[in-house]
Parts: sequence; C-alpha cells; structure tokens
Amino acid sequence: MAKTNPGRFFEDYRIGQVIDHAVPRTVSGGERALYHALYPARHALYSSDEFARSVGLPMAPLDDLAAFHLVFGKTVPDVSLNAVANLGYAEGRWLKPVYAGDTLRSSSEVIGLKQNSNGKSGVVYVRTRGTNQRGETVLEYCRWVMVRKKDLDAPAPEAVLPELKPVLAPEDLVIPEGLDFTKYDFTLAGEPHRWGDYAVGEQIDHVDGVTIEEAEHMLATRLWQNTAKVHFDATHREDGKRLIYGGHVISLARALSFNGLANAQMIVGLNGGAHANPCFSGDTVKVWSEVLDRAETAAPGVGALRMRLVATKGGAPFELKGDDGKYLPHVLLDLDYWTLVPR
Repeated sequence: MAKTNPGRFFEDYRIGQVIDHAVPRTVSGGERALYHALYPARHALYSSDEFARSVGLPMAPLDDLAAFHLVFGKTVPDVSLNAVANLGYAEGRWLKPVYAGDTLRSSSEVIGLKQNSNGKSGVVYVRTRGTNQRGETVLEYCRWVMVRKKDLDAPAPEAVLPELKPVLAPEDLVIPEGLDFTKYDFTLAGEPHRWGDYAVGEQIDHVDGVTIEEAEHMLATRLWQNTAKVHFDATHREDGKRLIYGGHVISLARALSFNGLANAQMIVGLNGGAHANPCFSGDTVKVWSEVLDRAETAAPGVGALRMRLVATKGGAPFELKGDDGKYLPHVLLDLDYWTLVPR
C-alpha cells in the first residue's frame, strides 16, 4: 500500500472542495531574522519592537510577506506540487498582524477550474485563508495555478471562472488595531517622504540590484516549507534549471523598494500580480514602482498608497509591455498592492 503523497493533479479538484493543509507552524523571532538575512529588508516597523510600539503596536510583527510565505507554503503540497506555473493573485488582504508565538495554519477552497486546450493541464483557482491559534483569519488571498493532468483521458470539468475584484477598494483594507502614525519618527525610518509627497502617476527607480544565487533561493523555499518540485528537482524542467520561487522574487523586490519607499511600512492589500517571466539563479533583479492611487484611512496619521511594483532582470526602468500588450522578456514580476504610509 502506497504511503507517499504524489500530490493532486488537475483532475483531482472539484468546485467547492475545501482542503485543510498540514502542518501548523509556530512563529518565532527566528523567522524574522532569517527573512532579513535572505532579503535586504529594513522597514523600521518590522525591524524594531520599540519603533512598532511608538506607532501603536505591541511589538514588531512578522514581516507581511513572511506571513504570506508561511501561509502560502502550507498550500503547496495540496495545490501546486504538480504545478507548471503559478499564474496570478487577487483579493489578498492582511487582516491581523502575526507576532512571535502565533501558530499559523492554512486552508483553501477551490473556486474555479478550466482545462487548457492542449488537454495536458488546467488552471485551478483557490481562495486560501491563514488562521492563528485563536481561529482568527490573519491573511486571505486568491491565486490561480496551472496544474498537470495525470490521466490525459480524464474528462474536462465544466469550466468555472470566479469573479474576482480587479482592485480592492480602500474600504476593503483592514488597518491594524491601534496603528497611529501621528508621532512617526522619520529619522529612524530612514526617509522624510510622507503620503502627500507621492503623486498618482509618479514613477520611482529604486536603483539598487541583487544577483540571485541558487543557495539563497533553496534556503528561502525550505524556510517557507514550500515543496513545489520545480523549485528543487531540476529534472522537472526541460531546460534542467530549478525555477526560482516567485515569492522569493516578490520579497526581494519589496526589500529593494525601500530606497524611495522606506515609509511604506505595511502591505495590507494585494490587488493582483503576475510572474511575467521565469527567474533563475544568476539573474540580477532590479525594481521600479509606480503610484497608481492614494486613499485616506480612518487611522490617525495613516494614508494608503496603491503601488505597482515591477521586478526586472535587465532593460531600462519603466518599460513593462511591448506593442503586442505582452510583458517584455526582462520583466519578472508585476505586482499591484496597497501599503500604509504616514500622512
């Protein structure tokens, strides 16, 4: 009797199916230290308990994207172990900060299915929720992933495409309880720029770059307990390369955006995202941003910026798509998110 888990294939999913993912994870300060070692992450609110207390939080939370990776990693054995590619995100919301001592678990609901025309794979849409030890949802998001079929003769399911919001409205965003930027220390944060200093349409070249190494990607993927075969086993790709985990590129891009967005302290909404082209060891990642929208919030001294974050492996900044509407070959990531900034 087989005891190993081969992972789910496209024909194994059903609309409405709810999958509770193993294994719960208790967060410690170690995750924060490793996250800051893997990326040039240095936003003050996540680096200093004292800074976090000065803006109304009990201590520095786990970095928002580290919490995302932990929740995401739990889903991989059940959702994307046999994935060809992770295709996109929508309706992501950070609902409660995650602190050292919290225990996170994940569950996903299948909300969409569509077999590809080649009959060899299909796209699976899931809504994932991460909850803490009190049963509180700390994070939720939708993603869609291309998954291989095992039985090519398995009948195609009825196509169901979920209706997802293209953009979260400002009122959809959840501001952490107690957050107050009225006494915000710009000197300690590293830059003087306030919410009002950013104009819709403004573009920022973040200047810095980082060359990705195989070892750091492998460490990061293991840290988040992400078991997707394409990240570990080079035989799963015809080119013999291990694909860099898309979340690794997201965190690297977010960290590099510090130079120009040091006061974008918390990500609270993920409107959409595309891993436009694959990333491999040896690629040098640079990033640029564009201000897409601004919104006030009810929290004292807190404003929200909707940002586009683009990671590239070459090419001039601010170039995104060609005349055909497709992403240019050097574009790795196109991420649309909401972040909180002092007013």
